[in-house]
Amino acid sequence: LITPIQAPPLPTLRPDYVTVNRLISMVAKELTSHEEYIASVKKEFGRSRTKEFSAHNSKAHCVAWNSNGKYIASGSVDKTAIIQSFKDDRLSREFSLKGHDDAVDQLSWHPTDPNILATVSTDKTLRLWDIRTPSKSVGCIVTKGEVINMTWKNNGSTIALGNKDDLISFVDYKSQKITSEKEFGFEVNELAWDNMDTNFYLTSGSGTIHILEYPSLVELMVLPAHTAHCICLKFSPDKRHFATGGADALINIWDVDELVCLKSYSRLEWPVRTLSFNHDGSLLAAGSEDLVIDISHVATGEKITTISCNAFPFCCSWHPSQNVLAFVTDDKSKHNEKHSRDSDKTTGCVKLYGL
Repeated sequence: LITPIQAPPLPTLRPDYVTVNRLISMVAKELTSHEEYIASVKKEFGRSRTKEFSAHNSKAHCVAWNSNGKYIASGSVDKTAIIQSFKDDRLSREFSLKGHDDAVDQLSWHPTDPNILATVSTDKTLRLWDIRTPSKSVGCIVTKGEVINMTWKNNGSTIALGNKDDLISFVDYKSQKITSEKEFGFEVNELAWDNMDTNFYLTSGSGTIHILEYPSLVELMVLPAHTAHCICLKFSPDKRHFATGGADALINIWDVDELVCLKSYSRLEWPVRTLSFNHDGSLLAAGSEDLVIDISHVATGEKITTISCNAFPFCCSWHPSQNVLAFVTDDKSKHNEKHSRDSDKTTGCVKLYGL
């Protein structure tokens, strides 16, 4: 008879109660911290109202704060970009940047230089401005097609432009020349470099996120993100997360390092058009065709508040050091459409929430 081999006995596992208790304590402290922060922010926003500041004669398409928060820029159908200063919870008009021959559709400040602004227009040009000499642009680059998306590299050396024909162009800031281009065989929406400037992200009409190595633009990965068009994408300033919004009305929060979706918010019913993280990455504003801007706590997904809008928000942007949100909406034109006296007052306004 063959004697069966006896497996060695399994060791008796005893729980390390000290470690378990420490973990429980850490989780409890983190939850308490989140609860306290959420309560304080809700209280802060509970006293807030939306204030409107006149800027343009026609609807504004875009809005953004400069890197130090002293100025805000807005672009409009009226072919101008308006610079306003922010002081004592008010906006005061400083300059009107004129040079484009058609609507200013997108604008973006230099990531670190608070005086440099880039604007793109339906006139198929990119203009660079130094607001210390606002009478004339300091650079004009003719683009191939109508640009619908624009972003700076985090070090300020390059601007990426995406047009309606899904062509991405890269413009060198110093030479003011297009240095490379790549056309894609799918609908390209939002563009962004990651926080390290090593990878370049695209969102697509099929609901995916395409991650490319930069500058080779070799595709590294495709992430399924939404069941319909993936419209917008933003990285958080704390370098821990990025967010996407889609035509499926979902807002997804992603881990930057693991590239996994951590949370998905489904409070909205219509496509998400614009996203913005606040200065420390703890809050996310999402504007949708629901005619609201949803503000949520990133770590828990809990709703902080909802801002009602008179029309769907084109663009929203948090102040770089304060919980003040700027946004512009799809207001009717004063000159081209009949509408009420109240709506006339809001046309072309920059709106601030959190004051």
